[in-house]
Amino acid sequence: MSGGRQAIGLDVGGTKTAAARVAPDGSIVARATLPTPADDMAATLDTVLEAARAVLSPDVRAVGIAAAGLVESATGILRFAPNLAWRDVPLVEHLGGALGLPVVADNDNTAAAWGEFRFGAGRDYRHMLLVGVGTGIGGGVVADGVLFRGAHGFAADIGHIIVEPDGPLCGCGNRGCWEQVASGQAVTRAGRQAVRDGEQTLLRDQVGGDPERVTGPMVTKAAQDGDAVSIAIIAEIGRRLGEGIGGLVNVLDPEVVVVGGGVADAGELLLTPAREAFRRTVEAVDRRPDVPLVHALLGNDAGVVGAATLALESTA
Repeated sequence: MSGGRQAIGLDVGGTKTAAARVAPDGSIVARATLPTPADDMAATLDTVLEAARAVLSPDVRAVGIAAAGLVESATGILRFAPNLAWRDVPLVEHLGGALGLPVVADNDNTAAAWGEFRFGAGRDYRHMLLVGVGTGIGGGVVADGVLFRGAHGFAADIGHIIVEPDGPLCGCGNRGCWEQVASGQAVTRAGRQAVRDGEQTLLRDQVGGDPERVTGPMVTKAAQDGDAVSIAIIAEIGRRLGEGIGGLVNVLDPEVVVVGGGVADAGELLLTPAREAFRRTVEAVDRRPDVPLVHALLGNDAGVVGAATLALESTA
């Protein structure tokens, strides 16, 4: 579907800004990606505008922005980004004025949740929790078919629940947040420690014995290649992930939990231990309907598809 009413979705991350022109059925008609100058907010805004213009067409009716951080729903201002040096960024004002189009902005995982709910793994449900596991952990909640944003737009920032007091320092300023023990940061930290400890692992050979060269995707790939140390690391992250999901299911009572983000690319190496830990920790597991933990379907496109769909629906 390439004609008619379309919207632009923008996913603004710390390393890249992805733009897509999206049709009402969720299909992507055009796309562009630019590096994000993460240390310069003014340059970032210019990059977001450049990315939007790269996919702009006469069919575009609105623009949706998905950004990693606390996006204030009433103003479209990114108030705080825990893993980036961005504060009080006027996303909607800047793009709306420059493009002359209606613009909406949401947290990146909130937008991704809507994308998965409308066109992905959550489309057959009314109550859905999305857990996005990347560098950090973010979330999105759909309750009875409605996206839940909270009073200010900051809802479902689930990665910053403290699960390990006095644990690793988090980008938000606290210690022991869930994302510090169950995200890509935790995978990287554990992989580097394994190399420091001299464990027999593919990682040591791949980085020439230099632990600082270990990355999370490297650990995931080694696990998929059968490296026992890396498999154990991903399993431990899965265990901590499942424990946290158990608590969230107790609070939110969703029909399904959709797990997305780059770390979820580990697939069943992550999800199987996560499901086991979830079943051990959720309340009354034998007395409640089953809540499946499933892999997201839209992958890296969930944010742009969700943001564009929210923008298009806001102009209906």
